[in-house]
Amino acid sequence: MAKPDIHPQWYPEAKVYCNGQLVMTVGSTKPELHVDVWSGNHPFYTGTQKLVDTEGRVERFLRKYGMGNTQATDGKKEQK
Repeated sequence: MAKPDIHPQWYPEAKVYCNGQLVMTVGSTKPELHVDVWSGNHPFYTGTQKLVDTEGRVERFLRKYGMGNTQATDGKKEQK
């Protein structure tokens, strides 16, 4: 037995916004979608690399595993 009215409303012309600008229209169950990244500003498609480093995570990783510059040995005495 089929249940009536179980599917959400479909919006065939839903608008996708990135940084306040309309970038495309798609089919969706929501009339508007707000995204941070899309193919127009994604590094894979644009060829640019934008490193988002929150709280120095990259530097902390490099220090932890002794990669990168000599700051990884700060606070340690050299052994001969």
